[in-house]
Amino acid sequence: MKFDMFYEVQSAKPWPANHERVLYRDTLEQARLADKSGFETWWQVEHNATPEFSYSAAPDLWLAAVALNTKRMRIGHSGVIGRHRVNHPLKVAARTATLDIMSDGRLDVGLAVSGGKEWASFGADPKTSAEEYQELFEMLPRMWTEPEFQWQSPHITIPKRAVTPHPLQRPHPPLWQTAGSPKSFRMAGRRGVGLLALTILNPVSSMDALLREYEAGLAECQTPVSMFANRQKAVFTLVHVAESRAKAIENGAAWSALWYVLAGPKNFQVPLSAYFSLFRSAAHPNSQSSDQYKLDIIGNDGVDPTVLRPEDGDTPIIGLIKRMARGEHVSNEEAHELLEQIDSIVIGDPDHCAAKFEGYRRIGTDRMMCMMQFGRIAHDAVMQSIRLTAEHHLERFL
Repeated sequence: MKFDMFYEVQSAKPWPANHERVLYRDTLEQARLADKSGFETWWQVEHNATPEFSYSAAPDLWLAAVALNTKRMRIGHSGVIGRHRVNHPLKVAARTATLDIMSDGRLDVGLAVSGGKEWASFGADPKTSAEEYQELFEMLPRMWTEPEFQWQSPHITIPKRAVTPHPLQRPHPPLWQTAGSPKSFRMAGRRGVGLLALTILNPVSSMDALLREYEAGLAECQTPVSMFANRQKAVFTLVHVAESRAKAIENGAAWSALWYVLAGPKNFQVPLSAYFSLFRSAAHPNSQSSDQYKLDIIGNDGVDPTVLRPEDGDTPIIGLIKRMARGEHVSNEEAHELLEQIDSIVIGDPDHCAAKFEGYRRIGTDRMMCMMQFGRIAHDAVMQSIRLTAEHHLERFL
């Protein structure tokens, strides 16, 4: 099992002066350390107009900066939003090929569907999302490799053009798909692309079942959408390795994990009740690819109509999230005591985290996508988590 880094480029309030500049400087320093420490790939999302939650609205520029500040670590989109109004396919092909050249052939390309507020920001029609997403998977390998390319569909027309540049990797960079529901895991396998698995706060056994869906899809794949099949399974989770349990509590890692869960609904204008439903069903709240994700968007006033009173059937984690959402105080200690019982969240001392990582290896995870910069965790604590993970876990799990 290899270890990767996963970044939203995140900064929770309260902010220091020039907080965006500070965040970008600190993130690049983390990238340089991850490269020197032996992490395999730097994955970065695309999110638009999401203050606090993600400052990665220009992931191509970010990945270029990471590539030019590192020597061996691969760089990965996780992923490009596959909607024509958000990212025109010609621009996706050109930007990714340029990144591959600038990184000396170190690029991996994941595609994401996103949804809700991000679609609305660009005027993308929800009814055509699945068709446009499939089209981009089919178009990219051709634009990367063919002397001339053209496309005609009800959703987009591209006249015959010589698309330049072409990527350095031959035949082209590996393709991946983000997935957060059984249906999307199966579809990634059927497409023959690598899996970027997104779940949170659900047990590792739930991820095990989802990985079996992906493998079933691979077995059904007759012709990959790209020129070769990518059968790697990369799994995302929140990671904070500290010198001791007490230090992890002091750093507020578990509290920041709960903040991360709450920041999603706020930024994507989704009722918390929908998130709670997805937690119970082991889907990832940010994945619009789930059939269950048929949600009403919160109005521009930002008022969440979800009732946050305690209800029968609330799990302890949902109860704690509701308390935070109501503005009640939740201490670092209380958050840690609850989250350390969840086997999918890797927060604690090196030995405790090793046991959590072992659970992911047992279910067949090929790549562990570690999100270490989240919530209010200080930059120095993130840097130490990178060092400790490299020291205690990278070679152990090879």
